[in-house]
Amino acid sequence: MMHKMGLKPMRVGSIPAKANPAEQESYVKEELEPKISEAKAGKRKMMYVDATHYIWQVYIGVLWSVARIFVPGPSGRERVNVLGAYDAVSHELIKIVNRTYITSGTVIELMEKVRAMNPSVLLTMVMDNTRYQRCQAVMDRASELGIDLMYLPTYSPNLNLIERIWKYVKRKCLYSKYHKTAKEFEEAIVECLGTVNGQNDEIKKLMTLKFQMFPKDQTQEAAMKKLA
Repeated sequence: MMHKMGLKPMRVGSIPAKANPAEQESYVKEELEPKISEAKAGKRKMMYVDATHYIWQVYIGVLWSVARIFVPGPSGRERVNVLGAYDAVSHELIKIVNRTYITSGTVIELMEKVRAMNPSVLLTMVMDNTRYQRCQAVMDRASELGIDLMYLPTYSPNLNLIERIWKYVKRKCLYSKYHKTAKEFEEAIVECLGTVNGQNDEIKKLMTLKFQMFPKDQTQEAAMKKLA
């Protein structure tokens, strides 16, 4: 009956509490899309930058089994940090992985690495508003390297394409997988990230230059009324 009515089962999505859909739409049309067109035409390299922190823990999934399976969880809060820059045209991922912290110094190291690999191209790096990304040291070094920095509107993870890579890694190598040691956990993540390249058809389908946009009237209050 539901299908006949044109309905289909869909997971409810979440909107960042302070996201501004109208501001996001304007930013995509006026800021992102013109430079994306230049990137597609080969006139500039455009990379989406962000960090993620994978905590060594059991990422529980669903398995077909006769009896429910339990696996021992790790102790402590060890984590693997990844700072990456992703090119959605060439499907190239440049990354820095560590087990300590991501700081402004790490961002500068990534910018220098990206520039060294692309010495003579017009280069844009899209970042969010994390303090260690939007600080004077990072902006000064970007200017010295000839890198154009674009900062997304606040609370706009849906506009940073690299966020999809972080979810892809969880799905491919963390959920329903058991890593006995922190070293095995890190190796699995690094190996999975190594498959993100222009030859990966699954990545090509996932990393299209289409952004998740929200209805302009879809405020948190309005959404709660629809669910009530």
